[in-house]
Amino acid sequence: MAQAPVNIKPPKFQETPPMPLGDDPENADPMAKEAIALETKSLRVFYGSHLTLDSISMKVAARRITAIIGPSGCGKSTLLRCFNRMNELLQGASIKGEVLFMGEDLYARDVDPTEVRYRIGMVFQKPNPFPKSIYDNVAFGPRINGYKGNLDELVEKSLRRAALWEEVKDRLKKSALELSGGQQQRLCIARALAVAPEVILMDEPASALDPLATLKIEDLMQELAKDYTIVIVTHNMQQAARVSDYTAFLTTEGGGAPGKLVEFGPKDVIFTNPRDQRTQDYITGRFG
Repeated sequence: MAQAPVNIKPPKFQETPPMPLGDDPENADPMAKEAIALETKSLRVFYGSHLTLDSISMKVAARRITAIIGPSGCGKSTLLRCFNRMNELLQGASIKGEVLFMGEDLYARDVDPTEVRYRIGMVFQKPNPFPKSIYDNVAFGPRINGYKGNLDELVEKSLRRAALWEEVKDRLKKSALELSGGQQQRLCIARALAVAPEVILMDEPASALDPLATLKIEDLMQELAKDYTIVIVTHNMQQAARVSDYTAFLTTEGGGAPGKLVEFGPKDVIFTNPRDQRTQDYITGRFG
């Protein structure tokens, strides 16, 4: 398997009990008892000369689900893509500030962005299986990464972790494009899991799915959070309230103004007792 990038240390998640979400004293740091997987410090994102995100500072707790919510155009997906350097694939994109993974700078010169994307996987809004068999979709990443173990076992394990094995075990050589939308999305999650990431980023992973398939994805996220750090962008506030441990609310003043982080905290605080009126207005449907 390819070597880890120079400046990224192996994960050292400390064993901490779940926090009693929502009971923190006023002004206490809700992240104080958490192991931190990702962190942004004064993050600013530009597309060309246009400032898209301004001064984003937040922490992402390890083995928790963090939801990013906010109106369209506030930069939710842009922030998500900063966590695994996907924005670099967009012409003219640049960042200032810091993005840290286990305390190490993801944007340091000697960090390999390809390796970053293995360790911080991504699941997109629309299921995007390769036009290959179910088996080859899951095996694709390990193969190109030089995996030397038992590939059959890895494919099965990944499909089981994605709650898909029982549905596809008798048709692994069939085209992945024959699967339903919900199955395709779970296959994409299995494909991400196969390269052993520590973090899984999900950009509106259920927005194209029916309610039943959406619930399966939500159940899967909560199961995976026992072993993985998950960051999800969603327009569905009910979904964020159901699945997240922490929630970040971004907004923009419109007219090309950059997105800013308004409030971040335990989801029970954000959805029942937000400290900023703009958060209250958004979650109650007064704007956005």
